[in-house]
Amino acid sequence: MNIPANLKYTKDHEWVAIEGDVATVGITDFAQRELGDIVYVEVETLDQTLDKDEVFGTVEAVKTVSDLFLPVSGEIIEFNETLESEPELVNTDAYGAGWMIKVKMSDVSEVEALLSADQYKELIGA
Repeated sequence: MNIPANLKYTKDHEWVAIEGDVATVGITDFAQRELGDIVYVEVETLDQTLDKDEVFGTVEAVKTVSDLFLPVSGEIIEFNETLESEPELVNTDAYGAGWMIKVKMSDVSEVEALLSADQYKELIGA
């Protein structure tokens, strides 16, 4: 299972890449495997400012729909529109082309509460 050491993680199985005050968010390799074939990604919160742990969208797989929770507070400044026509990128490239949103963080210190790769591995028993 792929759990890149340079990323941060949430208990909701999302990954976070930090670049300055912008966080790129997607779901982990573990999450996409659990969900199965992803058929739709919906994010209707573009240009909105949300608090940490608020729902920013949903991911729909063949057998279930799951809410996506914002790992840090901030304004959603970008949605990966490629996922509208190619949602399967979340399955095939979870940490690359399958990213979901970019967030301009309102409180960078929230990053400290996220899990390290080792902590995430422990959480999922990897």
